[in-house]
Amino acid sequence: MTEPKEIVLKESAEVEGIPIEGPWPDEVSSLEEVLDYYERIGFQATHLGRAIEIWRKVEKKRAEGNEVRVFLGYTSNIVSSGLREIIAWLVKEGKVDVIVTTAGGIEEDFIKALKPFILGDWNVNDALMRERGINRIGNIFVPNDRYIEFEKYMILFFERVLEMERETGKPLTASEFIRELGKYMDEKLGNEKERSIIYWAYKRNVPIFCPAITDGSIGDMLYFFKEERGDRELIIDIANDIVKLNNLAVTAKETASIILGGSLPKHAIINANLFRGGTDYAIYVTTAVPWDGSLSGAPPSEGVSWGKIKAKADYVEIWADATLVFPLMVWKVMREKP
Repeated sequence: MTEPKEIVLKESAEVEGIPIEGPWPDEVSSLEEVLDYYERIGFQATHLGRAIEIWRKVEKKRAEGNEVRVFLGYTSNIVSSGLREIIAWLVKEGKVDVIVTTAGGIEEDFIKALKPFILGDWNVNDALMRERGINRIGNIFVPNDRYIEFEKYMILFFERVLEMERETGKPLTASEFIRELGKYMDEKLGNEKERSIIYWAYKRNVPIFCPAITDGSIGDMLYFFKEERGDRELIIDIANDIVKLNNLAVTAKETASIILGGSLPKHAIINANLFRGGTDYAIYVTTAVPWDGSLSGAPPSEGVSWGKIKAKADYVEIWADATLVFPLMVWKVMREKP
């Protein structure tokens, strides 16, 4: 019979590795120095530290002249939050080559160039909010006057797109529609456009793909536009965009996929990379869990089984709210020379 002491104090095997260690406050003097410890802290901090190292490797390769095409995917709530400005900066600085987002990621970026969203509260009377014409995204308030103002611009923009389609005899793809929207912002808006993702994507020639572009206020405005005119002539083509998106992956020497949230943007990016045998680098930031079999919660290793992420790829998943970790990641990666 094994003695209780031998059971409790079972002899261990030797384990080599990085010691778990956090920053000693007396010995650090900057956020950068604190973030240097993240890989050694453990839990999700280690995943964030790993994400920083992967992104720094990508930036180093790009700085040395090697092609690593960076795909950035995010859901609309990312633009609802203050991460919008960080993404716009990344596009402005040439750190992103391809974007995939949802309808809200397009329209809310435009709306914020007209009027800001307002910090509210999680605990409110939502029925009363509806009576007051105030929409809620978590603890972010969006009064309806934002959408009313947005419609004024979009009706004129739809007229412009319709005229373009009549002249060319073919519909715009969703990415062409969005690029034209960036050009429209450049012409119609003042300094407020300088914090816009769409605007900088237009200026830097970064394509933005949105396969579900009608699933939001843009779809609502299209409905009003078509119904009021009895007109079915205006069309947005999504079929040709899939060719363009897939080929941006296929023709790249290497690719990196940075994905905030899940849903359609996540799958569109990694599925495009399937056609080249998988992405080379992947960083996921999500709060979704894998237990329901959803794509949003699927970890990078599941993507390996589909061939959407290379078996030898550098990848990491951070289980966290992107508003907490993405600013830290960008700050650390972009403030240091590759």
